[in-house]
Amino acid sequence: MKRILLALALATLTGTAFATDAPALPITKAPAGAEVYIVSPKDGATVGQEFTVVFGLKGMGVAPAGVKKEGTGHHHLLVDVTELPPAGQPIPKDEHHLHFGNGQTETTLKLAPGKHTLQLELADENHVPFDPPIVSRPITVNVK
Repeated sequence: MKRILLALALATLTGTAFATDAPALPITKAPAGAEVYIVSPKDGATVGQEFTVVFGLKGMGVAPAGVKKEGTGHHHLLVDVTELPPAGQPIPKDEHHLHFGNGQTETTLKLAPGKHTLQLELADENHVPFDPPIVSRPITVNVK
């Protein structure tokens, strides 16, 4: 009994779950021909430290996170990210992976001076990327 209580206490402290049958998030198939792109700024643009990024989407609609509606997703803006988030897992939420779960189609960014890359990735209601991923080509902006 002491071993079981100790094991449960350690699992609680480390966040380890004993159940191996935890449900995995489903992966949503991408609709054929769906595209996401950055409308503005244009690739190579010089921008101020605060600027607007406008998102574009073709072949799908936008719905807020948490809303399951076929043929929709929501935007994530990847800032200075060199590798796409792993397939089958929710996109992280940090200063490099910006979530627009309310269905936003543009944002105002504040970035330090220098060269930065921007890329959009569309995800389903659970923030999980589509299969195959729906990503824009990366663009570079020069912040003055």
